[in-house]
Parts: sequence; structure tokens; C-alpha cells
Amino acid sequence: MNGIGREFVEKTKDQYEDTTDQQKGVPQPPLQLELDPTDRVIDLPKPSEIKEDDVSLREVIDKRRTLRVYSEEAMTLDELSYLLWCTQGVQKIRPNNVTERTVPSGGARHAFETYLLVNNVKGLKAGIYRFLAIEHKLVEVNMNNDISEKIVKGCFGQKFIGKSAVTFIWVAVRDRMTWRYGDRGYRYMFLDAGHVCQNLYLSAESIDSGVCAVASFDDDEMNRLLNLDGEEQFVIYIGTVGKRKE
Repeated sequence: MNGIGREFVEKTKDQYEDTTDQQKGVPQPPLQLELDPTDRVIDLPKPSEIKEDDVSLREVIDKRRTLRVYSEEAMTLDELSYLLWCTQGVQKIRPNNVTERTVPSGGARHAFETYLLVNNVKGLKAGIYRFLAIEHKLVEVNMNNDISEKIVKGCFGQKFIGKSAVTFIWVAVRDRMTWRYGDRGYRYMFLDAGHVCQNLYLSAESIDSGVCAVASFDDDEMNRLLNLDGEEQFVIYIGTVGKRKE
């Protein structure tokens, strides 16, 4: 079978690589999308101040299962802050304007922005937020009453997305990765998405919650709902999170 998938693998081999923007001396893209000064920014509990249960890595790996049915218990802001730290937390900014984070990324490029569909988190209104990883804060993106319903529709009607406490929507910013690696960087973005989602699975287990990774969604509709162009920025992966039922 000679489909687009095989062509993608073939054409992203090293042998096809041209001179990259980094090699051309093009300045590297910003570490984070710009923030509109009029946007409402919300403080999150600092990761260093969050106390979580002492659970072994072996235990959370052994317990890890995909979870699509959640209790009606709300997630706390501390718990959300913890999950954001575990999936995109910035530990250090190097002098060469590169971030070290809690997840691996090809060349430390960290091409993702984390958007959140908040349905049931104490202290937060329902709506869409974006995580400001460098500041460890949230910014409001879309607070319309029907946005959860639209996101569910954009995910082909998977109703558990609207019943999660929060749904992580990872958005790839293309040039952060391709600046260094050219078209081969597309491979690395999809690999990085797996790294990030696995951290979400494991960290959620440690707070008595569960995750369902979602790769089935209408790309164009999801990009439209988040006001993304679908080329320079696009939804790459989704993960729902909610508290376990007794």
C-alpha cells in the first residue's frame, strides 16, 4: 500500500533534509506564544508549594489504565497545577533561550502549547484556557457557554470529553521544531506528544484520577475552535482527565 503515511515516513528521512532555518542564521522562534495585554491571566499554585501523596512510580505504572467514566467530584486548582507542571513544567531557562522541562523533547524544542477545556475545576469558570508554561499561569481563551459542547462535537461526539474535569488539548507550534530539524521535525512533534501524554497518565494516577488519550478528532474543526491556522499551529493530541468513581 503506497499511501500518504508511507510518503510521510519516506520524505522525512534525513537524506531529504535541506538547510534548516537555524543553519541559515534565522532567529529561533519565541519559547511561548505572545500574550495579549487585555487577556485575563489567572495565577496557579506554585509547583513547589503543592503537596501530593507519596506514591511510588512502580505503583502508578502498574495502576495506569485508560479511564473514560469520571465521578462528579471536581478537580482542585492544586491538582490541575500539578498536572500542568508534570506535562509542560519549565524547570530552567538556559542562557541560549532554551527551556528545560519535566518532559523530553527533541533538541529541547518543546513545540507545544497546552490548551485546556475546563469543565469541573474548583475556582475556575468553565471554558477554554491556555497554559503559560514559563510563568506557570493560565490565560482565558474562550469562555462561551457552549464551548464544551462544540469541543465534544469537534471530537466526533465523544461525550466523555464534556464530562471530564478537564481536557488537555496540545497544540503544536510548527516552527519551534522545524527551525532546527526542517521537515523531519514533524516526526519529533508526534513523538513528543506521546511523551507529554504519558506524563499526564502517570501524574493523574498519583492523584486518584484517570486519563483517556484522544487521537480521533476533526482537525479542521478543532483548529477553528481554538483559532489556529492548521499549518503553523495545529491540534496534535488530546487527553481527558477526571476523578475516579468510588
